[in-house]
Amino acid sequence: MSRLACMSTPSRTALVAAPFAAFLLVGFLGGCVERRIWIDTEPQGALVWVNDAQVGRTPVDVAITHEGTYDLRIEKEGYEPLVTPATTSGPIWDTVPLDLIVEILPINARNETRWKFTLVRRDDSENALVDRATGLRDRLRGESMRADGVVGGDDDRLEDGQKAGKAELKKLQDSVEGKPADPALDTPPAPAP
Repeated sequence: MSRLACMSTPSRTALVAAPFAAFLLVGFLGGCVERRIWIDTEPQGALVWVNDAQVGRTPVDVAITHEGTYDLRIEKEGYEPLVTPATTSGPIWDTVPLDLIVEILPINARNETRWKFTLVRRDDSENALVDRATGLRDRLRGESMRADGVVGGDDDRLEDGQKAGKAELKKLQDSVEGKPADPALDTPPAPAP
């Protein structure tokens, strides 16, 4: 075999090394895609969790790996906690299959989503507490009665414990409103037969 024929046939090492070198070249020349969420609140300084991971106090900038819906929790002393899903949506280049091409190209691409939330001051007064307790009781009673197949608020269908709880709540409401106590509410419920 002539020396010229041997030179024209690629060696096994060259066949393996060429794709590996091309992969490395694309890796070093490849671009960078950066996705970030910027979270702010009014007032600032609230503690923020994204998907149950504490990320800092507002204003805060968080790096994410993909677009989508995130579970967000924001808390600040003296304000109602905020728990909500929040969604990021990327530009057209961040959709399949274009995102792969952008990752390979030797460019830097950046997508930033901005969320701003206004926190509601928490009312810790006694009247507000009673209102929240009443709302919770009504909601729980409605759920309990729907689960039992009962529709409406018929007191005859309440258990003795529920009647006693209702009486205690009524006494608390009356004391907040300055009404005299009803002596009938102080009598314990009759034992069940």
